[in-house]
Amino acid sequence: MILGANKSIGVLVADDHCLVAQSIAVLLQREFNVLGIAQDGRAMVTMARQFKPDVIVSDITMPHLNGIDATAVLNRDLPDSKILILTMHEDVSLAEEAFRAGAKGFLLKMSATQELLSAVRTVANGDRYITPALSRILSSGAGTVSSQSSPSDVILTPRQRELLLCIGEGKTMKEVGVVLDISTRTAEGHKYEIMRRLGVTTTADLVRYAVRRGLV
Repeated sequence: MILGANKSIGVLVADDHCLVAQSIAVLLQREFNVLGIAQDGRAMVTMARQFKPDVIVSDITMPHLNGIDATAVLNRDLPDSKILILTMHEDVSLAEEAFRAGAKGFLLKMSATQELLSAVRTVANGDRYITPALSRILSSGAGTVSSQSSPSDVILTPRQRELLLCIGEGKTMKEVGVVLDISTRTAEGHKYEIMRRLGVTTTADLVRYAVRRGLV
């Protein structure tokens, strides 16, 4: 145990890459009480409801439910659990989206170990944390992290975002229907409404959008 360690802070790790998740957990165990590892967004929600962690360290790109949508669910259901996004995506718009969903921090996977520990301490105390690497991008005028949507944002419903995630994973409309417990016809209706909102015309365009937004 290191000097100043606070094992009273319970942390849940959510990342679909097993080795990455285990490495993060080992780093966090230096100072915090790691309660478990979730390997997809739905498991993250389920485990958070079970363990009620003080902090959840979550990736964005995960199967079944991405980290931002899982954040929105938990921000509503477990407001005392603070969510720190830990991602490889150095994207201001994703940071904005994460904070709108209720995240308290945004950190890049390229960050040093001490920054991760500091970020967890910060959000556990109820303060917002933004990685200095992203702050430099913001200060250069590339964007701003705010709680307001820009006029150009396309707002999809949670069900549409789930369906987009399934499409990005290569599922057919029949498979999407099974996963979401809806009819194939309903799935197709959601798909074409998403295409209309995004102004795209092909499934490949939807996949590219999902990848670009860090959903898959």
